[in-house]
Amino acid sequence: MMNNAITLQGAFSRGNLRQLAAPLLIVLILAMMVLPLPTVLLDLLFTFNIALSIMVLLVAMYTMKALDFSVFPTVLLVTTLLRLSLNVASTRIVLLEGHTGPDAAGKVIEAFGHFLVGGNYAVGLVVFVILVIINFVVITKGAGRIAEVSARFTLDAMPGKQMAIDADLNAGLIGEEEARKRRAYIAQEADFYGSMDGASKFVRGDAVAGVLIMVINVVGGLIVGVAQHDMELAQAAKNYTLLTIGDGLVAQIPALIISTAAGLVVSRVATDQDIGQQFVGQLLSNPRVLMLTAAIVGVLGLIPGMPHFAFLLLAAAVGAAAYYLSRRRDRAREEPAAPAAPVPAVESQEASWADVAPVDVLGLEVGYRLIPLVDRGQDGELLRRIRGLRKKFAQEVGFLAAPVHIRDNLELKPNGYRITLKGVEIGQGEAYPGMFLAIDPGRVAGQLPGNQTRDPAFGLPAVWVDAGHRDQAHALGYTVVDASTVIATHLNHVILSHAAELLGRQETQQLLDHIAKDAPKLVEDLVPKQIPLATLQRVLQNLLEEGVTIRDMRTIIETLAEHAPRIQDAAELTAQVRVALGRAIVQQLFPGNVDLQVMVLDPALERVLVQAVQTLGPDGSGIEPGLADTLLRETAAASRRQEEIGLPGVLLVPGSLRWLLSRFLRRAVPSLKVIANAEVPANRNIKVTSIIGGRA
Repeated sequence: MMNNAITLQGAFSRGNLRQLAAPLLIVLILAMMVLPLPTVLLDLLFTFNIALSIMVLLVAMYTMKALDFSVFPTVLLVTTLLRLSLNVASTRIVLLEGHTGPDAAGKVIEAFGHFLVGGNYAVGLVVFVILVIINFVVITKGAGRIAEVSARFTLDAMPGKQMAIDADLNAGLIGEEEARKRRAYIAQEADFYGSMDGASKFVRGDAVAGVLIMVINVVGGLIVGVAQHDMELAQAAKNYTLLTIGDGLVAQIPALIISTAAGLVVSRVATDQDIGQQFVGQLLSNPRVLMLTAAIVGVLGLIPGMPHFAFLLLAAAVGAAAYYLSRRRDRAREEPAAPAAPVPAVESQEASWADVAPVDVLGLEVGYRLIPLVDRGQDGELLRRIRGLRKKFAQEVGFLAAPVHIRDNLELKPNGYRITLKGVEIGQGEAYPGMFLAIDPGRVAGQLPGNQTRDPAFGLPAVWVDAGHRDQAHALGYTVVDASTVIATHLNHVILSHAAELLGRQETQQLLDHIAKDAPKLVEDLVPKQIPLATLQRVLQNLLEEGVTIRDMRTIIETLAEHAPRIQDAAELTAQVRVALGRAIVQQLFPGNVDLQVMVLDPALERVLVQAVQTLGPDGSGIEPGLADTLLRETAAASRRQEEIGLPGVLLVPGSLRWLLSRFLRRAVPSLKVIANAEVPANRNIKVTSIIGGRA
């Protein structure tokens, strides 16, 4: 028990120390402004300031993404405050002890005042001013501008990025947890660049303060030295100016390093490489560029009057590097490929049933450039998305679809793919790994450079853009997705559209076995005692063909068990099941408790169609052609008007006409949903928006 108590106390103490570290550091920095510091401690703090700035620069160089160093704006504030506190502390010592000699403010300031500028305060003054100009005018101003633009574009791109996350979530490509992480990352990115935009003002203010402190120290030192310590004007100017210059250089060099780190953080493009790898890989990787550089420098070195040794030496070094890179690239090309394993000769055998390969229910064939997306060895992104897609389909539709069989097909275009159902192509498109598809949802603010195309899933206008135009596309209002998301979304759309065909006899039996685990008696009484498995399959397929999910299998089975003794026709059983599922059907079309804004048939047209069904049968094959044409045309126009005002196209008809009109109108208006009066719950209000065959 005592050991456990000691362990908990130690952990608690460590946690408290870590929490108190930042407040204590800020308090100590502020205390330095008002408390006198000995010169030894001042030397240590100046050295710590230089080491801290170098550490920040190295962290910035080895950072892969800006958010990996998200504390950087706070670091800027703390380091700026530390430099200003040291300036105040050193100013106090310079003015109090400056008359005693050049080491009055410590060895660090003395070293910077004598060693770096040779003890010449005029040279020191010029060097100090140059450092301030470099820091203030060049680096800080440029980094601040980049941070400002990045913050603006990041904020403008947030809606598009949020839409892309929602699209991935709705398509089943990512889970809720992953969606939350991505949204949090987007918010942190916007906060970071906004903070960097403001934090750059700290560095700029520090540069201005450094100039003012230097002027005040020189003037104040002259007054103190001449008036209080009876020094000669020249000696006072030399002592106090050298001390002030040393103090300023000690502060400005770390400030310059920190400003450089800020510029590196905000100016880099996020990749899987740090800045050093990007620099070498992109700047020094082309031997042709190095060879031309060596030739130009060599020619300059031959001009009379030029420093031949320096130019020719550098030209030789660059030329040698170019030759080495060129030889290494040639050797890589000449390396022979591994010899293929010899194929053993096999005697010709008679054909057998093993030669008959079953047709894949669902297949995805890809061109050779898309193989990395589906390669298990490379952890293909598309494989993970397809697994999530099947899981989401099972949760939302109500049964587990057949696995997607993926293979490469050299007959396709290099970036092409196609989706097959039982060996027949039902979808095809192209995707470009490394690029992004910017989809126009209908309200973009500008055009993008790239390959114009259409979204393969929904046919919306789109354009393939490079990774560098991704943020611009987000800012203009495009929905931007990568290549694997394009294929996965297309596959998800195709699977949902052909859900009825994916529900085979085997899937139906597996679904019944799954239900039987919780309600074995219910399943046993229905199949095969009252209806055969084929009839149940046909009923479920009828529901899926019209977009009705079969998740509520208990209600479906109970309804079939109630009506099966007197009804065996699958279409009539489907109608009874739809009535039982009416609340879910209406809720899917009109979420919440809003009014049902639907289209209806003109009473005269309705009577004609009812009579045709009674006379000609439920298929309506004998409807007069002129009447059929009018019905199709007016329904399509009314459905378009519904969609334009943001409402689903729903036609409300009597139960006897629902089956006929649903099948008849589906080809002309695929998005139209036909529901029966009996399917509408009693507590939902109906509002007629259009009358087909009459006046609206």
